[in-house]
Amino acid sequence: MEYLRSVRGPRAHAQLIGGEVSLLDPNDHAAALEAMRANGREPMSMTHGDFDYAYLLAVVLGPDGMPRFDRVSFAAHFDSLMRGRRGAVRPGSEAELEPFRLKFTEMFIDLRRDYGVESYLAHNMTVTPSNLGEVAQVTASVLPMPYKMLSFQPAAFMGDDRHWKEDFDEVSIDDVWEQIEQGAGQKLPWQGTQFGDPRCNRYATGISAEGTFAVVIDPADPADIAARDRLLNHHSGMFFGGQPRPVLAVRVLRAALRHPGDVAVLAGLGRRVIKRAGGIRAVWRAWRSESLGVKTFVVHNFMDSEVVAPAWALMEQGEVSGDPAVREAQERLGACMYTMAHPQTGQLVPACTQHSVLDPAENRELRTCSL
Repeated sequence: MEYLRSVRGPRAHAQLIGGEVSLLDPNDHAAALEAMRANGREPMSMTHGDFDYAYLLAVVLGPDGMPRFDRVSFAAHFDSLMRGRRGAVRPGSEAELEPFRLKFTEMFIDLRRDYGVESYLAHNMTVTPSNLGEVAQVTASVLPMPYKMLSFQPAAFMGDDRHWKEDFDEVSIDDVWEQIEQGAGQKLPWQGTQFGDPRCNRYATGISAEGTFAVVIDPADPADIAARDRLLNHHSGMFFGGQPRPVLAVRVLRAALRHPGDVAVLAGLGRRVIKRAGGIRAVWRAWRSESLGVKTFVVHNFMDSEVVAPAWALMEQGEVSGDPAVREAQERLGACMYTMAHPQTGQLVPACTQHSVLDPAENRELRTCSL
């Protein structure tokens, strides 16, 4: 975390991934989150969501029974490819998991009611040819739930090859996005805000009101694009989390005084978003009914090990491959925003490299230990 702070700046998001974080002792889990926050990271615990309210309270509350955190973030992974979940050991469909998806969110509703602790919840799902046709149904059923992010990952040939039972190449990032749009009941333009390489990531964020999703930046609207570019040019280094509200208020005021014309630009963008959401009345009704929310749709498209390994080996040597597939992998690795910190080597390693090149040796050791 200290290394990430030194190379990525004072504020960023980070994930706590432990295989299954709820297998950690609650105090160790909490200590890890505290260490991440101490270094300016906004931590998200990655889980299968198969734990109960008592465990959540043990993480969030200190020995004195008072909250250690005012806000927590969890990403829960649900899909029918998983085995061993209590109550759904071998699910036959994605629909079978809907009660579990909802039950997970209810713990955090209770947490806010009982202790005033806010939460940010993401829903993750791996996609293969066997469940691609169910992505639309999952999107439609999860959208009304209190998840603020819906994230889908087409499976790739990486990691433990015992899991490679299908032809994952049949599922493309476009296939998954089309299914998400079908479930949302509308087009979801993603080109207005891009993180990393578009062959790796699709991302659309906006507000949801009365069943309508309004993207924040519409790539087809020149006014939106102009507003995006101007605001990023003037305020791209500004962050809003992890600081007291009075400090944030002063920073926002200072930014407005430095670029007073941006206030009107931001207001214009807000009006267009509200119009896309159905108008001020629709937004007001959604707010009154507590159904107004910010939603984000994401697809992370990982690469197969067979191209990542040679691509990374050449990148380590400073060489560009003549093989089109390997060169594409090099381009995508070079643009990666999802990296693991290796302070012992002074590297930020792309996730695909971590899983395809570095993890296999560790996995072999774990298999030996488990025997």
